[in-house]
Amino acid sequence: MNVEELNSLFEAQGSQRWAVANTTAKERIAKLKALRKAIVDRQQEFYDAVWADFHKPKTEAWLTEVFPALEEIDYAIKHLRKWMKDKPGKWSWLFPLNKSISHFEPKGRVLIMAPWNYPFLLFVSPIVAAIAAGNVVIAKPSHKTPHVAAFLESLIAGVFEQDEVAVVLGAGAEVGDKLLALPFDHVFFTGSPKVGAHVAECAAKVHAGVTLELGGKSPTIVLEDVNVADAAKKIAWGKSLNAGQTCIAPDYVLCPHRLVQPLAEAVADNIKKMYGGTEDTRKDCENFVHIVESRAVERHKALILDAVEKGATAVIGGAEFCDADARYTPATVLTGVTPEMDIMQSEIFGPILPIVAYDSLDEAIQFVQARPKPLALYIFGKSRRDIKRVLRETTSGSTCTNHCILQIENLSVPFGGVGMSGTGNYHGFYGFKTFSHERNVMHQGAFDPMQFFYPPYHKASDKSLRAKIQRVAKKLLG
Repeated sequence: MNVEELNSLFEAQGSQRWAVANTTAKERIAKLKALRKAIVDRQQEFYDAVWADFHKPKTEAWLTEVFPALEEIDYAIKHLRKWMKDKPGKWSWLFPLNKSISHFEPKGRVLIMAPWNYPFLLFVSPIVAAIAAGNVVIAKPSHKTPHVAAFLESLIAGVFEQDEVAVVLGAGAEVGDKLLALPFDHVFFTGSPKVGAHVAECAAKVHAGVTLELGGKSPTIVLEDVNVADAAKKIAWGKSLNAGQTCIAPDYVLCPHRLVQPLAEAVADNIKKMYGGTEDTRKDCENFVHIVESRAVERHKALILDAVEKGATAVIGGAEFCDADARYTPATVLTGVTPEMDIMQSEIFGPILPIVAYDSLDEAIQFVQARPKPLALYIFGKSRRDIKRVLRETTSGSTCTNHCILQIENLSVPFGGVGMSGTGNYHGFYGFKTFSHERNVMHQGAFDPMQFFYPPYHKASDKSLRAKIQRVAKKLLG
């Protein structure tokens, strides 16, 4: 779309904004049910599209995209009436006959910009929250997954009129900046910290609210008393899921020296069990997702080569098996990794697992503290004391102990980043709240105590009145 077309769409949604804002819970639930039905009826089209874009198998696409999207819709349908109800404020002794409430109202016109790594889930999930909150939406899927983007455009057009929910296609650098120039009431972006900073800067120019779901290098801390076999299986799954192209994937592992080799070999063994015993079988495995673009494979290859040249060892995988033409990066486990290597400087976003050795838990905690706040942090071990210490002395958007990824599934708690890994959160009620303004409303009662404070002021009467008010407050509030 050109600027004129975008402006026209934006104005059309502005005309519809108040009608949508004043819809009832019943009307919003009907819209969510219609979206749910369309997803269920057309899910095979999505599976075909995501396979064409980057080789994601149907089972994994259902497990990580379709199922959680439907779960988000069902959760909103179940709880929306409760969410929309006004929440009474506490009684104020100074205004005993007044009534205060928290009233959730839609923010208005919102922009949702989705990434390519989970192109369906991370597009649909915030849209569900925005619809539940009563907003009009312009949503932009990633151009890096063109087949899925085309499917999403068709899916949404089959359920909503464009003046309520519209999909805009195109490259971020071309269409994204045009969209960000429009005075949206809220912008929701999922992607890299670098682009997130640009989105926040653009949103600030039009005073739009902003939610940034970013990423970063999410650490995994392995404790001394860990069950190596159990941890290795779960880390192997968490790292290889979607070929490591997951914002909350375990980016690297901090491991006690004596456990580095056993853990690395156990992770490698689990990769072989899941995807095949040789590099050729793993490359041809239909269960292993490929990389979204060849440029990313070249980047992965350069990271592995740099690490090996500086002393790291590939226990499985390696740069020689990277195939940019096939958009394939092999599942790779590296030992002997040190902080100065390129692979430890930025988020990997691929199936490469660096393992960094540590001498003490103090050292591991300091390693995490010295780096930007991650989106996720994983802890494997049995000691409750050590787990509590890690939680107490680090920060992250989310944390899971003795597993990976699963913390994103529970819709009763918020999901989001902190610092470099994001701003704001969503899922369940927290998504509804993100796309709502919580309005403070006070209803004045029959008696107005403020009449005693109106000018003109008199020192003698003021002193007496303040003394009486303080005595009443002391009795009521203790």
